[in-house]
Amino acid sequence: MSNDDSIAKEYGSRLENAKSYGEVWDIVKDSVNCSLHKRRSGMMLFLDDLPLQLGAYHPIGTNNIVLNRRLVQIVEVALESKRALNALVYNLLLHEYLHALGEYSEVAVRRLVYKVSEKCFGEEHVAAVLARKSPWALLKGIPLEGVDAPKRIMEIVKDFEKTDRYIV
Repeated sequence: MSNDDSIAKEYGSRLENAKSYGEVWDIVKDSVNCSLHKRRSGMMLFLDDLPLQLGAYHPIGTNNIVLNRRLVQIVEVALESKRALNALVYNLLLHEYLHALGEYSEVAVRRLVYKVSEKCFGEEHVAAVLARKSPWALLKGIPLEGVDAPKRIMEIVKDFEKTDRYIV
């Protein structure tokens, strides 16, 4: 087994078995560190009901990522696939993490999302396929009529990023 194969197997297994946003986030940070040798800590995740065409966003100058709770829930219910759901969350968080690392070009970030996903998962893994096509490829064939439920309050994800240090 080549080194690339063992990396893909390790990351694939971790993503498939991730049970929380925090576990997917650890995979995002580790895969960026492995691929691009960049790292940033102290990020926070918020869930909000956003328009479906917006998967997530990172307000520049903050340590926040806001993830589209409605989009995640639609994919979770419609596909009933933890593997696809985790790949979607991975892609969205990875995209915003790259912005948080200082890459502001959408074109450059999309290329980097694919580069990192392909290196760490292999080109046939669902995470790399979504990075190549678009996370919205998962919505193909899912009826979206009536998904505009009333907007709920934005919520913070507890225990998103584990840190050994206090921020003062």
